[in-house]
Amino acid sequence: MIYTPFIRDLINTAGLVMDMAGVAVILLGALVSTIVFVMGLKEPATSFRLYRKNVGRSILLGLELLVGGDIIRTVSVEHPGLVDVLVLALIVIIRTAMSWAMEVELEGRWPWLAASLDDKTQSRHDPGQS
Repeated sequence: MIYTPFIRDLINTAGLVMDMAGVAVILLGALVSTIVFVMGLKEPATSFRLYRKNVGRSILLGLELLVGGDIIRTVSVEHPGLVDVLVLALIVIIRTAMSWAMEVELEGRWPWLAASLDDKTQSRHDPGQS
């Protein structure tokens, strides 16, 4: 097909754009979080916790975009081999583990427990539900 190289280049470019967006989110998030932290130094205990949480959220969102870029670029390979797929799987596993570790660090619980804990909290505060 005549358009195949163009489409492959377009997909590769989309993957690179996702990578750049991920890096930009991490950098801008860290910058904005730092500015908010410096402006809120009147309450150091809460300011530092909020700073860590905001930087962590920026990193988590940036990691999600970076994983998306890796997936897009792997799909753009004409005939991805076993090595390509295994490398992508390893990247996704490592970044997912990093995301989970950061989620535990930020929220104090595993990501999959969020819904059950929110439901319990909601039912305790809303006596009208049974």
